[in-house]
Formats: sequence, structure tokens, C-alpha cells
Amino acid sequence: MSTDGPQNGVLEDEAAAGAIEGLTEPYDGEYPIVIKGLTNAFGEHVIHQDLSLKVRRGEILGVVGGSGTGKSVLMRSIIGLQRPSEGSIEVFGKDIVAADPDEFLGVRNHWGVLFQGGALFSTLTVAENVEVPIKEFYPELEPELRHEIARYKVVLTGLPAEAASKYPSELSGGMKKRAGLARALALDPELLFLDEPTAGLDPIGAANFDSLTRELTNTLGLTVFLITHDLDTLYAICDRVAVLADKQVIACGTIPELLQSDHPWIQEYFNGPRARAALDAKDREAAKGSARVSPGAEADGKALDRPTQREA
Repeated sequence: MSTDGPQNGVLEDEAAAGAIEGLTEPYDGEYPIVIKGLTNAFGEHVIHQDLSLKVRRGEILGVVGGSGTGKSVLMRSIIGLQRPSEGSIEVFGKDIVAADPDEFLGVRNHWGVLFQGGALFSTLTVAENVEVPIKEFYPELEPELRHEIARYKVVLTGLPAEAASKYPSELSGGMKKRAGLARALALDPELLFLDEPTAGLDPIGAANFDSLTRELTNTLGLTVFLITHDLDTLYAICDRVAVLADKQVIACGTIPELLQSDHPWIQEYFNGPRARAALDAKDREAAKGSARVSPGAEADGKALDRPTQREA
């Protein structure tokens, strides 16, 4: 991925750089997200009960769970779109549940969100979509500077430069995901929320999006909260995985750590045929890397014939 151009939104022009530098203030704590005793309910239907979770700075945390366990509801609670019945949610050290509107906005511009399907405004071009959060939080920026930031974010996510002037209806599914990601990165966030980012993508497109997510995380110093059903994504890029079941986070750790759990859902999810295929795919990638380092190494021909979870 090319990184030519402004880094983290800072343009080469000195005056432009001065206008952009204040977009983020690095968070120095260990846990940018701390959830304690969270309860979410819709009427008498309780989704979460006394749920607690900590997200470590700099990690990609995968969030999994069966249908109806409230993965998206949890994300919406963290970003302020769903007010919980009980509990606290600290983001960058601020309890956003108890925060007043000004305090909430002070935290809000430090995260970006990619919703399912991209959630782009259909009447705006890709560049105009990316400019929406910039206009909201920094209306004083000159239009030309705003346009340049938007163009850079589009290219940063792997889209061709000409995609900036296209409308969502002119984009493929994978391009829409990247355009939504460009908008999520518009304010140079420290925290990135991804809701089923590879859903609906073909195997190659999904793998490429995984690689892009890991590369951006490492390059930009992001912390990623990633909701997914994709086992290949979990094995390929997630540092830890949080499992939602029984209205709580029943386990959170690396996949080898989760495999030590005797909870039936965890065992079925991570020991099923798709999980084994995903693990085989990860092992094959590791074998390829070893082969590149040691040309004399031989690949396991049988393993190479097994389909990955995305191919299944």
C-alpha cells in the first residue's frame, strides 16, 4: 500500500499541517475502552446483563457470538447510539454514559466507524462522504484542504484516485467497504470500529481487506474493535477474540486460550470444520513464509488442497 502524501492527515504544506495537527491527542492509557456492568434491554428483552470488557491499546479485538447475542448493540453502546440501562463505558478515560454533550463530542472525534455495507450517503460522491465528519468537527477548514484530505484518505484505503469522484451506486461491494473505511479514517482516529467488514466479499476481496486492516493498524497505531463471523479474519489478524454468549462476554483471549474453554458454544465454533479449515489456511500462509525464508523447505501438499473457510 502506497503511503505517499500526507501522513495521518498532515499535509506537506506547513500552513495546512498546522490546521490539522490538533485532530488527535494520543491516548497513553493501556485500555482505551473499559466496560463495566453493562446492561442493555429493549423493554423486557435483555440483551446484555452485567457485561464487562477491556480493549487493549494497539490491538485488533475480534468480537464474535451467535445470532442475537448483541454484537452490534454492544458497538452501538460504545459509540453512543444505544444508551445502556446500567453500567459504565469509558472511552479514552471518559465515561461516555455519564458525559454531557460537550464531553461526549470531545471523545467522539477520536474514533471512526465502518458500519455494515459501508452506510454511505447515496447522493454524495466518495470524497464528499469522507468530508462529512471533517465538516462536522472542523468547519473552519478551507474547502481545498478538506478536499485534499478526502482524496488522501481514499487512496490510503487502496482505492484508485478516480474513485473519489464516483457515487456509491458506481462502486462494487468491496469498493464501498473501502470508501466507508476512508470516511471512518477521516479524522485520524485512534480507535476504529468495524462491523462485519468482510461480509459479502469474495474470498480474495475479504483477504485483501484483512491485510489492509492489519497494515493500517500497524502504520497508524490504531486500536480496532472488529465484529465478525469470518473465521479466516479471526485467525489472520485478530490479536484477541471476545466471545458474547449468555448475555455477557464469557471469554476473551487469543484463540489458543479460548480453545481451553469448555463452554459448548466456544468449542463448537472454534473446533468445527470451518474453524479447522481456517486454521489450515493460516498454517499454509506460515509455511509459505518459511519457504520464502528457507527455499529448501517443502510445503505440505495435502494441506494446500484443503479449502479455506471462505472457499467452503
